[in-house]
This record gives sequence, C-alpha cells and structure tokens, in this order.
Amino acid sequence: MNPTFRRAIPHYSDHKFDGRQRVVIENVSPELHGGKYPAKAVEGERLVVDADIFVDGADAVCAALCFRPSGSAEWQRSPMVSQGNDRWQGSFTAGFPGIYEYTIEAWVDHFLTWKKGLTKKIEAGQNVSLDLEIGALLVKEGVARAGKAEAAKLGAFASLLSSEERDKAAAAALDRTLEQLMESNPDKARATLYEKVLGLTVEQKKAGCSAWYEFFPRSWSTLPGKHGTFNDCNRLLPFIAGMGFDVVYLPPIHPIGYTKRKGKNNALVAAPDDPGSCWAIGNLDGGHKAVHPELGTIKDFTAFVAAAEELGISVALDIAFQCSPDHPYVKDHPQWFKWRPDGTVQFAENPPKRYEDILPIDFESADWQNLWIELKSIFLFWIDKGVKIFRVDNPHTKAFPFWEWAIASIREEHPDTVFLAEAFTRPKLMARLAVVGYSQSYSYFTWRNNKHELQQYLLELTSPPLKHFMRPNFWPNTPDILHEEFQTGDRNRFIIRMVLASTLSSNYGMYGPAYELCEYLPVPGSREDYLDSEKYEIRQWDIDRPGNIRAEITRINRIRKENSALQQTSDITFVRIEASPGQENDQLMGYLKRSDDGRNSILTVVSLDSSNTQGGWLRFPLERFNMPHDSQFKVEDLLSGIHYDWNGEWNYVAVNPWIIPAHIFRVTFP
Repeated sequence: MNPTFRRAIPHYSDHKFDGRQRVVIENVSPELHGGKYPAKAVEGERLVVDADIFVDGADAVCAALCFRPSGSAEWQRSPMVSQGNDRWQGSFTAGFPGIYEYTIEAWVDHFLTWKKGLTKKIEAGQNVSLDLEIGALLVKEGVARAGKAEAAKLGAFASLLSSEERDKAAAAALDRTLEQLMESNPDKARATLYEKVLGLTVEQKKAGCSAWYEFFPRSWSTLPGKHGTFNDCNRLLPFIAGMGFDVVYLPPIHPIGYTKRKGKNNALVAAPDDPGSCWAIGNLDGGHKAVHPELGTIKDFTAFVAAAEELGISVALDIAFQCSPDHPYVKDHPQWFKWRPDGTVQFAENPPKRYEDILPIDFESADWQNLWIELKSIFLFWIDKGVKIFRVDNPHTKAFPFWEWAIASIREEHPDTVFLAEAFTRPKLMARLAVVGYSQSYSYFTWRNNKHELQQYLLELTSPPLKHFMRPNFWPNTPDILHEEFQTGDRNRFIIRMVLASTLSSNYGMYGPAYELCEYLPVPGSREDYLDSEKYEIRQWDIDRPGNIRAEITRINRIRKENSALQQTSDITFVRIEASPGQENDQLMGYLKRSDDGRNSILTVVSLDSSNTQGGWLRFPLERFNMPHDSQFKVEDLLSGIHYDWNGEWNYVAVNPWIIPAHIFRVTFP
C-alpha cells in the first residue's frame, strides 16, 4: 500500500497565518536550487527578477521587488510590472561587491480595483454615486497612511469624491494624480511576502567583462637562454596594455619539483637544464606560498602587481592544488595524500596519461578540516600580496563542498575576489562549480566550431538557469590546447576565432604570444599539444614576427571597451543570413547584442570560411527595437570605419577574409 501524502494545513488559530492574504507568488526567477545558492551579478549590473503573481477573482494586484545588502535591516523597493498572463517583472541595480538579498511583496490594491470598476460604469453611462462614496472612504484610509503633505492632498481628493457635483467628483476619481498618491501610500496590511529570501553575489566588474592574456614569465629574460624574472616582465606590461588586455594571467610561479621532472615536449626524463613543468609545485625552496627563486622574490612579485595595476591590469594567479613529490606538504602532512601498498604516494594519472611529477591531494583525508584551512590560506596569502583574481587548475577534481566553503568564506572578507574555473569536463560538473561560487568558467567554446554548434551553445549559456550563475570565459587556445583548426597555420582562422571569442562572450582570453603570432605546430602524433611547449621549456619570442595579428587584436579590444553591448554575454540574438531565398548561409554567422540601457547595439557578422568571400541577405530584427519592417537606419563597420545606409529588415552583407573575416557594425536609428 502506498503511503498517503498529507499536506500540512495551517490552522486558522495560528497567529502567523492570515487567511486574508490572498496573493500567490511562485515560480520566481532567478531562484537557484530552491534558493540554496545565490544568483550572480557584477557591480552596476541590473538584476531582472520574474515571478508568477496572481489573486483569485479579478482584483487588481500590485507587487514590489525588495532588496538590500545582507545584514541590513531596511529593504529597498522597486515596483514590479505585469508582463501579461500573470507574469511580473522587476529589477534593481547591484551595488558594491558583496552579498545581497531579495524577495517579493505583493498585495491586492482595492483602490485600483475600485477605479477599474468605476471607469467601466462611467463608460457604460451607469449611475456611480454610491461608487464615488466608496472611493471617498478608500481615499480617507489612504490619508491615515500618508505623510503630512500627501495626506493633505488626499484629504482634498476625498472631499471632491464626496461632492454632490457628480461630474466634478467623477473627474477627481479618474485624476492620475490621485492614483499616484494612492500608489505612494498603499494598503499592505494583508500583503503576501514571498516565503524565501534569495541571495545575490555581487562581484567586481572584471568578473563580468574582462580580456585575459596568459604568458610564462620565465620566457621573458632580456638575455637569450636565461630564465626570466618578474622584473624582466615589467617591460611586457605596456605591450599587453597596449593590446587592450586588462587581466594578466600567470601560470604557477612557485618552486618546481625535481623528482620525475618532465623534459622538453613532455619527455619522461628531463635533461639537467630543463626547468620542468611549473604545475609540478614545490621543492626545498617552498610550496604554494613561495616563488620560484629564478623568478625573483615576493617583493619583486608585489612590485610587478603594482606596476600592472598602474596600467589598469589585474594580475591573475594560477592556483593548482597538487604537489611535486618534493613539496613540503608531502613530508609535513603525509595524511593529505593517498599512499599505495608499496609505500609510495599515488601520483596523478588519467589513463593512459601518467603525471608522475605531481601528486593529487586526498580530499577524503581524515584530516580534511586542517587540509581545508591550509588550502584556503594559500588564497589569503596571495590576496595579501595584491592578487584578487585566481584561475584554478582542474577544480572539478577537488571536492565541491570545499569550494563552496572556501570561496564563500574568502568573500566574506574579500568580496572583490574573482575565481575562474579551469574545468573542461562534464556539463553538470562545470555547472556545479559555477553555482557553488566560481565567478567564471572555462567552456566548450574551443570545440564548438561550426555555426550550428556555436549558436546552440550560446543559447544554452544565455538561457535560464545557466545565465543566472555560469559566466563563460572563451579561450581559443591555452598552453594545453592547440585546436586542430589552427594546425595548418591559417592566419585568417586565428582572427576568426578571436573575433568569435571576444564578441560572443564578455569574458575571453588567449595564451600569448603564441596566439597573436599564430603559433601552429603540434607535437607529431598528438592531438592538441604544442610543439616545444612552454610548459616544459623556456622559449624566446619575437613579438614582432611577420604575420602576427596584434593589430587586429588591439582593434577589437578597443571596440569592446568602447561599446557596452559587448560587455555582457546574455543579451544576444542570432540573425538569419540567406545565401539564396530560403537557404541559410552556414558560413556566415551574425548576432546582435544590446547594452543593458538599450543605447548601444552591436551587430557582428563573422565568416567561418577563412579562404573565400561569403555573402548573403541578412534579416535585421527591427521588431526588437519596436521599429517597422521598412525602417531606414545606419550601420558603421567599426573594423573598417565604413558607414552604410540600410533599408528595411533585409540587407546584403559580404565578408572577404583576406581583408578581414568579420564586420562589427554599430547600429543607429534616426
């Protein structure tokens, strides 16, 4: 026999229950995991909240979105507006980084209900004498709720409604000023407050819009063949700022282990002068709270951070929770690692790959509390040195409860910290990392290459629920990933993918200078590994090498900074481009973005064909602007500087990849 489900019925004698609270509030969005996790915004961003709000019968309903910084006693309120079919929407602008709360309040508005009925009766020519008397009583009740100045105005209206001059009384009843006064002093004695107070994490602006540039400091010595230092890297900062990047990301800067050190091109045996992989962290010089001696000192690093900040660049550090066998943790805290029956420590592996130069940390350790405290202290150590942005290596291989606790507790003291999850893994794992606190997430962009794949992926990322908590950061390449698209050395292909990354997502990055120099040679027989990878050796780069795409990168980063439509990801509309009537051109992809305030609109058209000119008729969605289908408007190609007059919703576009494989149009209306 199946158990009987019995719903808890509130008893009428319960002082907390008021059966006269008739408004229903449900299906609130965003509400993540039933309200367990906060939604996300960046400072200055408008959070839009939707909900189903309705009441029995035909009474008028009013609703307000209530919000406040966490810990504040006072709610601020913003009116919600009906969108039809009992769906309501409200919004508020996020303040400084920190934790905020929001909920919804709704009530039956008896004055609006009365006015709606009165208007119908007047239009039908019915006698409304009694209705006006009822209205006068409602307004008098409003007098009691109002402040002195508004009470006087409402009192005057109440007198007019009670006037024996019915035409004059009816005119007063329909006066918009009266309605505004009653709106300002509503009767919320029986208002319904949504049963949950929901959270919102507000982060610094670079969590929402950023351009990342990754480089290996050890490759930037002024002397060929020598190990670079932080001081050497200071000369690189103006170059990076000049290209328009505002985040510099450094791979691990810590001492590198000697045991099982990898050689060039991931050789299992290193030569005596091979520097090893910087992800094999730790030796006698220290671990995660030390810097590699050949890079300099902690003081040199903080000077580098300060120099970057003067140029508007934030320094992001790689945090990789793994250890070389030589790391001090292995000796001092053996309980934090897995030991095999032969007395050796379990090294990292992803069969058939074996990473014998690193040991994974055991998050099922019996000493997990002390482990968590120590790992969190690594973040705090570098925050104290001026770092507020962290790229975390393989976070999906560490316990989710740890990230939830660590990120939340760090943000209690440092709300302006940003965390990027480097997790090319299963979708649900990526989403979990985002919902428990990560600001940004690496994505599948690198492996979304045709028009259909790209559009479907963006629609997934910009639709609920992901849009409320998972911010993608698009990288066309990383030190680990040289996609097969690039392995022919096709310069146009590098430009195409950079345009897509930087205009589809408000957060994007590249591993340089390999990308702007169009580095394309893979390890023979490998799928995506760079030949002579910087992960295992020191490189010397000629940043002015012919064929580089630095000018194109600089131009597009400037366009991003000058156009707020490109500084967000979620408002995107893909447009149809037809090669012939009814036949879509799969080699041209177009998409429209609008800024939050609607003042800036950018239409990007990218050719996915790096060799041939592609053209087609583009349908511009004039309906999004409430414009007739035959409207005339202007578009300016921000890449070429050419202006075009467009007529109606269909206009012809062509892209020649040998000039530049994209248009970035700024749209303006008369």
